[in-house]
Amino acid sequence: MADQQKIHPVVDVEALSTAPLVPQGSAMSEKGTTSTQQQQQHPLQQRAIPLYPPNKDGYCSCSFCKCICWTISVLVLLLIIIAVVVGIVYLVFQPKLPKYSVESLRISDLRLNFDLSLYTKFDVKVTANNPNKKIGIYYEKGGRLSVWYTKTKLCQGSLPKFYQGHQNITKLDVALTGQTQYGNTLMNALQEQQQTGQIPLDLKVDAPVAIKLGKLKLMKVRIFGECLLVVDSLTTNNVISIKASNCRFKLKL
Repeated sequence: MADQQKIHPVVDVEALSTAPLVPQGSAMSEKGTTSTQQQQQHPLQQRAIPLYPPNKDGYCSCSFCKCICWTISVLVLLLIIIAVVVGIVYLVFQPKLPKYSVESLRISDLRLNFDLSLYTKFDVKVTANNPNKKIGIYYEKGGRLSVWYTKTKLCQGSLPKFYQGHQNITKLDVALTGQTQYGNTLMNALQEQQQTGQIPLDLKVDAPVAIKLGKLKLMKVRIFGECLLVVDSLTTNNVISIKASNCRFKLKL
């Protein structure tokens, strides 16, 4: 077989020498890198486009900004009006908290049951004083009065529903009853305390009331209070002497 002739491509040396070393569409920088390479090394930085473009004067003229400013102005105006109204009401009516005191305390029953629970029955006379000249107080249904020894509730009763007028003093007779577990331990503690002649009791009040300003009946609030008492004995069917009494009360919306 005849030797096959090998065909080699002819290279145009002049064309290679004249071909540009930089691709078409790119430019050479002073450091020897092309602009295309610089774009690859340094990606395009994103420009922050304002959500609400300013107007010719450079100020935001969007309706959203105007709405925010208008809303804030209305809220500030409402707060000022409310403060003025509250100040006028306070100056005109001069509200004061009602005062309460325990006049007498009587134990009708104090005994141990067969299940060793302690049964108690107290009769408490409370004085409610409304010192306000132009404010009446509605005592609503659901008021409670309770007597505690340390952290144990001995008995509880309901406060009556009534209206107390201006500068009025009302005396309330409230019957309290209760049954406490672990009565044997509690009875021993009360008897030991009775030997000292000073028995600490805590009388707590929780009364829902409504305030009356002139002819206007306002929303309900609650009166929370307690009277820290020190009595001489817990003898049944006898009037107990109250040696010390310290009462404090507060309003809660």
